[in-house]
Order: sequence, then C-alpha cells, then structure tokens
Amino acid sequence: MTLLYSEVEEELRAAVRAVLADRCPPAAVLARAESEPYDPSLWKTLAVEIGVAGLLVPEEHGGAGATASEAAVVLEELGRGVAPVPFFTSSVLATYALVRAGETGAGAVGGLLGRLAEGRATAALVVPFAASPYRPWPSRGGVTEAGERLSGSVAGVAGADVADVLVVPVPGPDGTAVLYSVDREAAAVEAAPSLDLTRPVATVTLDGAPAARLGVVDLAEVLRLGAGLLASEQLGVAEWCLETTLAYVKERRQFARPVGSFQAVKHRLADLWLDVVRARAAARAAASGGASGEDGPDPVAVAVAQAWNGGVAVHVAEEALQLHGGIGMTWEHPVHLFLKRAKADEIALGTPGDHREALASLADVPGPVPVPQ
Repeated sequence: MTLLYSEVEEELRAAVRAVLADRCPPAAVLARAESEPYDPSLWKTLAVEIGVAGLLVPEEHGGAGATASEAAVVLEELGRGVAPVPFFTSSVLATYALVRAGETGAGAVGGLLGRLAEGRATAALVVPFAASPYRPWPSRGGVTEAGERLSGSVAGVAGADVADVLVVPVPGPDGTAVLYSVDREAAAVEAAPSLDLTRPVATVTLDGAPAARLGVVDLAEVLRLGAGLLASEQLGVAEWCLETTLAYVKERRQFARPVGSFQAVKHRLADLWLDVVRARAAARAAASGGASGEDGPDPVAVAVAQAWNGGVAVHVAEEALQLHGGIGMTWEHPVHLFLKRAKADEIALGTPGDHREALASLADVPGPVPVPQ
C-alpha cells in the first residue's frame, strides 16, 4: 500500500479539476442548487469524454478496469466542487454492486455495466443513504420479491431522482442480498427534503414492479467500499474549505492588518491543516485497501477513515464559515454548500460513532468495564 499518488492518478485529477473549474465553479453550483442541482451536461463531459463513469467497470464490459484509488481521486475533486453529478451513487455504489453480482454469472449484468461505462445510463443502489455497513438492512420497510416482481418502499435513496436504472437489493436467506434491476419508469420516485442541496434524496416505491435478477452480493461489503471512498469526497470538501479560508484571511483586513496575521487565526488554521493532512492519509489508506477489488475493502482502514474524516470535514467547514465572518453567513457565499455536504456525508453509510464502535471490535479493543454498584 502507498499513500502517494501515481502519475496516472495525478493526470486524472488534472483532467477532472480542469473541467470542474471551467464548467462547475461554486457560484454556478449555488445558482442552480434550489431549482435543478443535477447538471446533465457536466456529467456527460465527465462520464464520456474523461471516462470516469467506467473506472470501476471491468475491461471486458467496456470499462477502464481501474482500482478504487483512481475513483478516490475523482471523488476528491468532486468534493472540492460539491459537483452535482451522480458519480458516487452510480459509478461507485451501484457499479460496484453490479460488478460483484456479475461474478455470480448473471448475463444481464454485463450489458448494464456496458451502458454505465459508456455514460448512456446512470444507476442508483436502492438503499437508504444513511444505511450502515454494519446494519445494511432497514429496521422497517424494505423490498420483497414475488415472481420476479418487487414491492416495497425505501426512503432516503441518493441518486434515484436522476437514475435510469434502479439496482434493488432484496435480503437473502443467508445474510447476502439478491440484486435486481428495475427500470426507472416502473417505480415511483418521490423527492424528499435533503440537507445537501447538491445531492438530493428520494423515496423509491415499488408496487409489483417487473425486475430482472442479476446475482447475489454481500451488501455490507458494497456499503463498506462506498464508505471508504466517501472519505475521499470528505477530504475534498475539507481541502476546499481550508484553501478558500486561507486565501480569504490573507486579503481581509481588520485594524489595518490582514486577519490572517493574528496569532489566534494562525493557530486555528494550523490545527485545521493538521486535521486535513491526517484525513488525506486515512482516505488514501481506505482507497488503497480496496484497490484490487478482489478481496473487498479493508474493514479496518475504512473504519479508521470514516471515524476521522466525517468529523474533520464538518469541523473544517464550520471553521471556514466562522472565519469568513459576516459574508460566510450569507446565502450568496457557497461555503454553506460545503458545510451541508460535509454534514450529509457524516451521517451517510454509517456515522463516525458506528465506525468507531466497529473499529474497536475489529482491533479487539475491549469495551468499558461496568463499575460495580
């Protein structure tokens, strides 16, 4: 495992960053956040011209056959721009679930993966975005299957509003999930209020919807990989907040001096920088642990990354808002988009508390001993 970026990864980063700088500055994201956050033109450029949609798709299905490390680099850049595109929901979560299901020999998976790799379709994994790798099934509701028709309702599904295909897991008898594909037109997708304006969630309702069986997957593993790569998006959010705040305090003057020259501000920024550096190491370790795709992501690396990066992204975004002063409190400044993305990501795919609890078990750290009364 290496925490350094390869030459290929840096070239991919440069390509994605250039597109986002030209087509997706924060002001443009803010302008469309309340009306139509999804940017299909931007997604077409990223998916087709740069080829990010097929990064995790095997070469035999028309994809790049890349590793999780390359996908993590893309997520860093998308996090830096809170880009309103379905890369994480379609090209990471849904695609990885399909790849794993395809390993069980379902012929329908290859064609769907080919469409996703070419950017001709997007998909959404029909699980609550707040689902945890340690508790992959909702306590209430869910989807059931009868005669290759699915019924049920799942709330809080990210990416469903812009998906062409819904990838629906149904609980199997042995703790795994049987994966089905459902055409978007066969389901009722109702938008729900979302804290993150740039990544809407929806309630997906199926009422006897015709479905095609794809294969069997370990849903916990799919969510674990997603959580590990989400740490890279959180890193990107924190990096933008820190860099933007640093530039601002160098220019903003108070008492005839730049605000950034005051010792108290310097100390706060230094602490944030250290937090971000640690977050980068944790995110890279989580991505490298799932790079091969053969054995799945490393549970310890994922738990460490999410236990740390979730809180760091929120903290850096909160400090960015505070250090921007009055302008940071306004709707016209985009910093609130980053704070909302950071907070939404913190509770997605397991909270930091969930991952810390899992990490204690994985590392065989004993829990607190009750004090005798």
